[in-house]
Amino acid sequence: MFFKVPEPKNEPIFPYAPGTPERDKLQATLKEMYNSQIEIPALIGGKEVFTGNLANCICPHEHQHILGTYHKVGEKEIKMAIDSALAAKREWEEMPYYHRIAIFLKAAELLSTKYRNILNAATMLGQSKNPFQAEIDSACELIDFWRFNPWFAQQIYEQQPPVSPKGEWNSSQYRALEGFIFAITPFNFTSIAGNLPTAPAMMGNTVVWKPAQTAVYSGYYIMKILQEAGLPDGVINFIPGSGAQMGNTVIDSPHLSGIHFTGSTAVFNGIWKRTSENLEHYGIYPRVVGETGGKDFIFAHPSADVKALAVASLRGAFEFQGQKCSAASRLYIPQSIYKEWLGYMDEMMPRMKMGDVQDFSNFINAVIDQSSFNSIKGYIDHAKAASDASILRGGNCDDSKGYFVEPTIIKAENPHYKSMQEEIFGPVLTVYVYEDKDFEDALTLCDTTSPYGLTGAVFAQDRKAVCAATHALRHCAGNFYINDKPTGAVVGQQPFGGARGSGTNDKAGSPLNLYRWISARSIKENFNPPVDFEYPFMK
Repeated sequence: MFFKVPEPKNEPIFPYAPGTPERDKLQATLKEMYNSQIEIPALIGGKEVFTGNLANCICPHEHQHILGTYHKVGEKEIKMAIDSALAAKREWEEMPYYHRIAIFLKAAELLSTKYRNILNAATMLGQSKNPFQAEIDSACELIDFWRFNPWFAQQIYEQQPPVSPKGEWNSSQYRALEGFIFAITPFNFTSIAGNLPTAPAMMGNTVVWKPAQTAVYSGYYIMKILQEAGLPDGVINFIPGSGAQMGNTVIDSPHLSGIHFTGSTAVFNGIWKRTSENLEHYGIYPRVVGETGGKDFIFAHPSADVKALAVASLRGAFEFQGQKCSAASRLYIPQSIYKEWLGYMDEMMPRMKMGDVQDFSNFINAVIDQSSFNSIKGYIDHAKAASDASILRGGNCDDSKGYFVEPTIIKAENPHYKSMQEEIFGPVLTVYVYEDKDFEDALTLCDTTSPYGLTGAVFAQDRKAVCAATHALRHCAGNFYINDKPTGAVVGQQPFGGARGSGTNDKAGSPLNLYRWISARSIKENFNPPVDFEYPFMK
């Protein structure tokens, strides 16, 4: 029997405008979850595992408020998770692909309806996102991953050799990898946390999933959705805990077949190094797929629409407190439009309210934790004391109640100033003003200043300038935007990923990522095999 996956469409975004029923429902869910506490176990082989080594899930915007506690795993539980993944593998891999992907299509439907408010509220409370940022992430993007990836998977499975000579049948089989996949997910996108373990699982792999310790709360609800959708026990094993403790135990397993990672470049480099040191111990060469850091740019030409440039700068740099690997972090702007741009920023920035996520009038919320707050504040303090940079706007920080960092603009006189080169991961935009005549030199600066290559944007009405920037900056942005902010990639529209120090560019939200989780086998069947060893030339 042949099953065809319905062609997916991107999930519509709820606006949560005043007076809408979806706003009322979300606010009620927020209130209920805020006033409750849950206990989160590890989930290994479908069983709840309570280790007794507890840590808190908190609200970053109210860091004394506890949403729940979770049980951190140790070496014993990590090995249990590996064993569970290996035990579930054969049955899962041999399940027909249309039955596997039906589970994730059902998960998408559950998230689109029953769990939408729950996962959005969990993301808002635990990761300090406003309703729009949560909606486009934990609802729409994760739903899109769970609808588009099955469609992409079917396209892959349908690819067969174009030629089978008379008397032969050539075919391709797309097998899961041997062993298990290790998924390591970040705090900043619930959708990434849901995609990294499930994309390999769709292709027949079993997974050990380590969520970020600051996103265990939303991660747990993802697992509940998958379980309700019918995911068999052991296919994905949810093990919260310390990355430092967990990483080596998992990576040293001879059964490791792949790593699906989103996080910092430094951590990814350490993972890659540890993996390479273990090559002689593995049964196969592990697939290592990573999306890491960014120092994402907006590059303006004198012909740019200045108001559109300002809106893109503000949204690109400050939405979700700049905690996106795609967030605009540096701006190259010509002298001729700089004052007009700053005037627009001065008009908009005072209107950006900052505070609790339950107040829907707030545009800015808190950064994720104390460590992040301290790091971002360090960059701001450095600019306050620098001789070649200054604080243009913002610069205030307050962690007394929540981890709040005021949206900040730094002006760099030196194009290689610290905050023009290094990833900050906070609401800080550094601006470098170049002379209009130095357009091409400024493009070279943009290309060579940062080790990253994730996202970038050019603003220009002059098409020759757009062409020149697109060409000059072709290697420093895996996702490149023309007259738009460098954030907001949509599954099925802009496959996401970058190169250089930003990762392996395996493009989540496209078939390119799914190819990494399969091993192809070519099969030839001969219906009329030869019965004589001699060839014609021998006669």
